[in-house]
Amino acid sequence: MTKATDGSASRGDSAGMPPTALDLGAQATLTPKLEAYFAKCNEKLGFVPNVLNAYAFDVAKLQAFIDMADDLMLADSGLDKTEREMIAVAVSAVNHCHYCLTAHGAALRQRAKDPELGEIIAQNYRAAGLPPRQKAMLDFAVKLTEHPDKIEEPDRQALREAGFTDRDIWDIAAVTGFYNMSNRIAAATEMRPNPAYHHAGRK
Repeated sequence: MTKATDGSASRGDSAGMPPTALDLGAQATLTPKLEAYFAKCNEKLGFVPNVLNAYAFDVAKLQAFIDMADDLMLADSGLDKTEREMIAVAVSAVNHCHYCLTAHGAALRQRAKDPELGEIIAQNYRAAGLPPRQKAMLDFAVKLTEHPDKIEEPDRQALREAGFTDRDIWDIAAVTGFYNMSNRIAAATEMRPNPAYHHAGRK
């Protein structure tokens, strides 16, 4: 990221494109914790994800987003990290979210070490030949996305029978709910994925 004239980092990807179609003003002055987080992104990914650049007009919102996303996707859970990325991609496919399909499709390809699986989940998870556990997980996530008012006890029981605990069901619901929110913000703002995502995890 480049430096703006006021000393704060300018928002947008390496191509100079703004992260969204909204003019939210200059990036706020990042806290040392957030500066370190952005530096870690640059070190590990080679760029700062545009979803972070998009939130960076307000440090409180940015920190809250990071805290929730990292807790859901990286903290201890009965769901492994690949399964959580599978939920993010399946939900984003239902919502036709360009940003999240691009970013989390790349993450799923990398975590699964299987570019074909990542593509199939993005296109139609039902065609992926998933184990019953993961198929049940995505069936629930997709139903919760499409018809939240129709979730009933048999839907939860199907997850238990597939091997999930009630705490796992909470985590499936939390990841599903988070990406439904993120998809809608991305759609409303025309959030633009970093170009590097398109090439990640394809070999």
